[in-house]
Amino acid sequence: MPVTLGFNHVATCTADLDRLTQFYLEAFDGKVTFEMAATDDHPRMAIIDLGGGAALNVFEVAEDSIVGQRGTMGARGPIDHFGIAVDSRATLEGLRERMVAAGAEIGEIQRLGGEWSLFFRDPDGMELEVCAHSAPNDVVD
Repeated sequence: MPVTLGFNHVATCTADLDRLTQFYLEAFDGKVTFEMAATDDHPRMAIIDLGGGAALNVFEVAEDSIVGQRGTMGARGPIDHFGIAVDSRATLEGLRERMVAAGAEIGEIQRLGGEWSLFFRDPDGMELEVCAHSAPNDVVD
């Protein structure tokens, strides 16, 4: 049995903290739990609670300092993507509409193994995934 409880947070960088924060508040009902102004030795940042003990720690940095090509798998830097968990396919379907309204580039819901999966790109173009466990008798559309 693993000693860990799962992910606590994923840290990512953006050139526009306000825009990215607004997206996660609108699309996921996220909640900003901490904000920090930039200092001489630390960038401006926000922690966004996504529920279930998971959070995003987002740092605002100059766009030209962000490593990788966010639109290309394998070239996205140290974090290729991360998955956000939801409780059901119904929640995933409702969330898909919210993400479209909030400005995400969105894919289709698909079944990958024991998960329903929806890939999307946030306002910075970072590809992410939202997942819900599927039941063995769930039917693929």
